Amino acid sequence: MGTVSERVEAGRSFEEAVSYAVGHRIRVEIIVALHDLDTASAIELSRIVHQPLSTVTHHLRELLKAGSIHIDRTEKVKSVNQHYYRLINPLFYTDEEMQALSEEERKEVTRVVLQGVTAEALASFWAGYLHDDPRSFLGWNWFNVDAQGRGEIADEQAKSWRRIREIEKEAAARCEESGEERTSIVVAGLSFRRSRPAARRENEGFDAW
Repeated sequence: MGTVSERVEAGRSFEEAVSYAVGHRIRVEIIVALHDLDTASAIELSRIVHQPLSTVTHHLRELLKAGSIHIDRTEKVKSVNQHYYRLINPLFYTDEEMQALSEEERKEVTRVVLQGVTAEALASFWAGYLHDDPRSFLGWNWFNVDAQGRGEIADEQAKSWRRIREIEKEAAARCEESGEERTSIVVAGLSFRRSRPAARRENEGFDAW
């Protein structure tokens, strides 16, 4: 996922790197394309995002400087060194695994997830899917809970994530039999401490859920 030293050399903090990576449409499209391809050259990305090679190369250079991507490998093509770029795949860490990481590693994991989720959401919105799919789920709110409640929410999200993985396997089996083409669905689960406390607003209509 790129080293901490690479981030320091870039001169941007983890927080700045996230906002920078998703702050331009072409950079967002590059990130989403790399989610699909795992690794790709500037030429391949130029074809996918339908932008001139010089433009894509510029944004790749900026993403590298920000520490948002890294060079996976370099191949000699005729007399030119061709770089292949990589992002980190979507991640899931248990509470225990996250606690075992250093503070810098936890920041890096957070950056990768936020960058990926934001890029995918923006790309889907621009493509018209986020608001036109009747089964899209768009909802957020804050909840004021105690320590036990915080733990119960985290456990519930982990349980939901495991069930979603099971659903994917079940869908793959059905499609194998029916020949139906599968659809890529982004499922994001976030729960985090809010930057400042706030009382529950009245008459939100939230209880209707």
